Amino acid sequence: MEIIKKNKGFGNWIRTSITARMLMVGFLILVLLIPLIYIKELIRERSERQLDVVTEVGNLWGTEVLLMGPVLKVPYKTYTESTTYDTETKKGITERKTHTNYAYFLPNNLTINANVDAIKKERGIYETSVFSSEMVFKGDFGIPDFKQKDVLPEDVVWEKASILIRSSNLKGIKNQIEMTLGTAKTSFLPRYKQQQNQNYLAHDLPMHELESPFLTEGALPIAKPVHFSTSITINGSSKIRFVPVGKQTKLHMTSNWKDPSFTGNFLPEEDAEKSVTINGFVANWNILQINRQFEQSFFGTLPDLREFSFGTELFVPVDEYQKSERSAKYGYLVIALTFLVFFLIQTISKINIHSFQYLMIGIALIMFYTLLISISEHQNFLKAYVIASTAVIALITLYSKSILKHKKFILLIFGSLTALYAFIFVIIQLESYALLVGSIGLFFILAVVMFASRKIDWSSGS
Repeated sequence: MEIIKKNKGFGNWIRTSITARMLMVGFLILVLLIPLIYIKELIRERSERQLDVVTEVGNLWGTEVLLMGPVLKVPYKTYTESTTYDTETKKGITERKTHTNYAYFLPNNLTINANVDAIKKERGIYETSVFSSEMVFKGDFGIPDFKQKDVLPEDVVWEKASILIRSSNLKGIKNQIEMTLGTAKTSFLPRYKQQQNQNYLAHDLPMHELESPFLTEGALPIAKPVHFSTSITINGSSKIRFVPVGKQTKLHMTSNWKDPSFTGNFLPEEDAEKSVTINGFVANWNILQINRQFEQSFFGTLPDLREFSFGTELFVPVDEYQKSERSAKYGYLVIALTFLVFFLIQTISKINIHSFQYLMIGIALIMFYTLLISISEHQNFLKAYVIASTAVIALITLYSKSILKHKKFILLIFGSLTALYAFIFVIIQLESYALLVGSIGLFFILAVVMFASRKIDWSSGS
């Protein structure tokens, strides 16, 4: 009999004690963090699936474009002498060996006109940006200076000189590249080159070389500079970039894409941002040799200069998974504040709310994120957020009607949830001011809670 009384006493303490209710609510919040973690994992998995589709479409259409060139490649001879001694005659025999090295000369001036025709490609529920670009390269090569390496004119092998172009995307090239060089014409063919273990960035693709046949006399800048011009039509995806190999490099880029992101070491001239409209953009770059950190000629090997590249990323601005992930980060706050409102109502009004009812409310809050993710894959984020939040607010409001009974408490729940989801949406949309607005909002929420709980007698029923 005494045990039964103790059990009744403990049960009564659970029902009436503020401390017990607080512990119960805190425990339920911790339990609900588990499905919230799975929600975040689901967002990550769907995001990775989108990235796989983007990569797949890029591989079929054409990967991101990075171009470097043209570069004049000229072989030259160097000599080494070695002396060996005959042990019998005690005479030295000098042997002279000839070696072939290569010098690489960059153009004096390089002007690129690129028209980027961009479209969105869809694969199932995912989309990415791809483009087809027509580019015209014009410029000139100056007379190569071999004196800096003490190379005699007769040691320069002009008859085996050629032109190099490097590209990250050979598959996307859609025309036979031919170059007018001086009074002659030449074409380009791929040259196999085993990729060395260079310091590539993780997101960069290996560079491949296109090389012309040996140049004829009319194409060589022996006595005077020679002008060149060529055009390239190429399919690519996501990014288009160039290495500023000219002593002065000018790029004029036009596109129908309305959301460009200018990337790389050099930004376009100041009027570029003003020229971005709903119909596309126009951007101009003017890069001088003094702006970059490499010279106009290289002897021995031509280094990988991609770190100095610049260009444009065709940015897809609506990243639904990124916004869903940011929304899920506030899941702890949504659950805690919602439970806090119910707890304050329960404490002030003496209405009994069972732990099972708290659990149902928490699960409804978790369902918001699964609705948001699934709907945002078929609609824009704003529509998905409105639909998901409206459904969850309506569900919890109707459920609270059977719990709280009083109309003023039901309206309080409705208003609190509406304000909370609106607040979270505003924070998600902001970037630079997200921390400021979030801090002010949390301070305001804290003030409201302190004001609402000021008359509660915390010592009773503890």
